[in-house]
Amino acid sequence: MKQFIKHMVRITYPALSWLLLPALLTIMVTIPTSEANRKTSKVPAVIVFGDSSVDSGNNNVILTVLKSNFRPYGRDFEGGQPTGRFCNGRVPPDFIAEAFGVKRSIPAYLDPAFDIDDFATGVCFASAGTGYDNATSHVLNVIPLWKELELYKEYQVKLREHLGVEKANHIIREALYLMSLGTNDFLENYYIFPTRRTQFTVTQYQDFLLGIAENFIRELYALGARKLSITGLVPMGCLPLERATNIFGDHACNDEYNDVALGFNAKLENLISKLNRHLPQLKAVSANAYDILDDIIKRPSTYGYEEVEKACCSTGTFEMSYLCSDKNPLTCTDASKYVFWDAFHPTEKTNQIVSNYLIPKLLAYFR
Repeated sequence: MKQFIKHMVRITYPALSWLLLPALLTIMVTIPTSEANRKTSKVPAVIVFGDSSVDSGNNNVILTVLKSNFRPYGRDFEGGQPTGRFCNGRVPPDFIAEAFGVKRSIPAYLDPAFDIDDFATGVCFASAGTGYDNATSHVLNVIPLWKELELYKEYQVKLREHLGVEKANHIIREALYLMSLGTNDFLENYYIFPTRRTQFTVTQYQDFLLGIAENFIRELYALGARKLSITGLVPMGCLPLERATNIFGDHACNDEYNDVALGFNAKLENLISKLNRHLPQLKAVSANAYDILDDIIKRPSTYGYEEVEKACCSTGTFEMSYLCSDKNPLTCTDASKYVFWDAFHPTEKTNQIVSNYLIPKLLAYFR
């Protein structure tokens, strides 16, 4: 089914393809798992770095107020249990791993419920609230990106002890690595606190972050990673929190923030091309989610949504983490009607539609 949909999008006139896309992606959300994800690849594991867009529960065990291991988070996850994902259900790495035939969900490295046997086929080092900039992780005392890499090094040692050097090295080399972060650097750091704004213009700050990204990818490559998918920024000016605070703009999307996201993504594309040229065995690809989420936000009803400006949780304007309460009578009963779950994060349905948009490209690139 997925191959058929991919073929249809290719052969149809481009403008018509975009019109058909919502229906095709929404159909894919309802296809049973066995049929939708029949296509597999040679990827033995999925390994994840980033922020709350991909965190599956590492913040549960660190001293931070930014947690989501309580209801209503996770109410639509398997078993209805909160896991630490900032969502009512699964996040994109879960859908991507399933599409590659690896597993239905990626466990958090710091979750004591899992061990190295679980992590051998997929593991998440991401931490909600983090960014490329170390200063961003300090805002809410979460795991900085450099520490995520240190945890990955620890994981490599454990993996080699568990499986032996040859098999472990094969997994490290052939695994699909996912990176998704950057939004917090702007919305929780640059535009909130004056320090970085006194040091950098927004253009300079973009370049500063991308310098950190390049160093991270080069170090990851030196550690054996070869297959890398990198997600840039989404239309961050359209997040419910940003719309709620855009009082003088009649609660519309913040166009300045969206322009910054587009500029960052363009530079990230250039960086990916550069690294593919300079690192001979690297296969890195941009998993740009901006356009599909932007289309969902601009045409929500075509994807089956009823609400885009406000989130499902509580008032849907500013609440996330502990402010997102299962006791609040305003929390919606059907998250599938909402684009966003809380003031900062998409619902599971949105995560799946975005993932379904990206998966054909990833499957084709990492055969």
